[in-house]
Amino acid sequence: MNVELQAVILAAGEGTRMRPLTHTRPKVMLPIANKPILEHLLLELRKAGIDDVVLVVGYHDEKVRAYFGDGEPLGIRISYVTQRRQLGTAHALKAAAHVLGDRFLMLNGDVILRSEDVQKFVSMAHEGALALGVKEVERPEDYGIVLVEDGHVVEIFEKAERPPTNLANVGIYSFTSETLEAVERTELSPRGEFEITDTLRLLIREGASVLAVAVDYWLDVSYPWDLLNANEEILKGMRGEVLGEVEDNVTLRGEVFIGEGTIVRNGSYIVGPVVIGKNCEIGPNCYIRPHTAIGDCCHVGSSVEIKNSIIMRSSKVPHHNYVGDSVIGEDCNLGAGTKVANLRLNNAHIKIHVKGKTIDTGRRKFGAIIGDNVKTGINVSINVGTLIGNNVRIGPGTTVGGIIEPNSVIF
Repeated sequence: MNVELQAVILAAGEGTRMRPLTHTRPKVMLPIANKPILEHLLLELRKAGIDDVVLVVGYHDEKVRAYFGDGEPLGIRISYVTQRRQLGTAHALKAAAHVLGDRFLMLNGDVILRSEDVQKFVSMAHEGALALGVKEVERPEDYGIVLVEDGHVVEIFEKAERPPTNLANVGIYSFTSETLEAVERTELSPRGEFEITDTLRLLIREGASVLAVAVDYWLDVSYPWDLLNANEEILKGMRGEVLGEVEDNVTLRGEVFIGEGTIVRNGSYIVGPVVIGKNCEIGPNCYIRPHTAIGDCCHVGSSVEIKNSIIMRSSKVPHHNYVGDSVIGEDCNLGAGTKVANLRLNNAHIKIHVKGKTIDTGRRKFGAIIGDNVKTGINVSINVGTLIGNNVRIGPGTTVGGIIEPNSVIF
């Protein structure tokens, strides 16, 4: 008879590369298809038969605790451990060691896997095996890379300039009490953290066998624009349902989910997959295009077009606006005629310049990332690839682009 397994999920970090969206929430609470990244992961764990989860929290832990509570609505028992200083993945595991059994899974809280892949690690854990998840990637220089021989991990490289393989470490592990003992002996890395990859290197040097297990499905969200890819992927499998009110002369095509208390007014045209949360006001006469997720208590008004975007809760896009391939945070309001550009005139990939580094988003169409509580005046133009911090005010008729720092006022 199998012993019930625990899973420990690392959810304490901010996710600095996801700014400005993580200024007010941890990365794991960023929404994809109207559910936090962490919720998607927890639901897959439950499908795989794991219902005892330890969440290691830290940065804005109150958001995680308030949302998930004891886990009962998800059918999972959740307990919490606080990592007061975020000093790395091994440090996070050490913080939870006192509540873990002899065999358990460990997962990064900012990835999405499928239950079928999780079950592979459940089997490994029941056998008392040490294992690490891997998947082939196109840009191995962006990831921690694993060198494998005959199914066993030989070495792990952290974002090497010339990685020797294209097998990425996907952030799911089967561990035992042997791992917890090795964590105690893990030294500070050159990056100033106690890293679980160093723990694994230590075990391998001492003769332990660490298996490399291929996963078939892995959504990794490293930068804010990656939310758009993940949102599109998750929405592909969504089933439509109308729980709110839909007035006459509304067109719903494809899979469209409309939450309780939401009203979709006359003349609105919605093409799925689209998910709209609770207590929203949609229309009249708006056009919502595929792969759009609109959070609770939002307003999308007359002559508005939204395409392939994430609109977080309590935001308003009310009059003559265009939003394409963008992420808008909570409590934002776009003035009448505010429009977001999402395509360069030369059709080239859109690149972002952050802290002296140029990052290729890999996207030909990409609009803006807008933080929480941003307000624009009428007829504001937002250029492609713009990152706008929290609490920004942009005056009427202004054109903005690049990086806009939080609390800025622009006229």
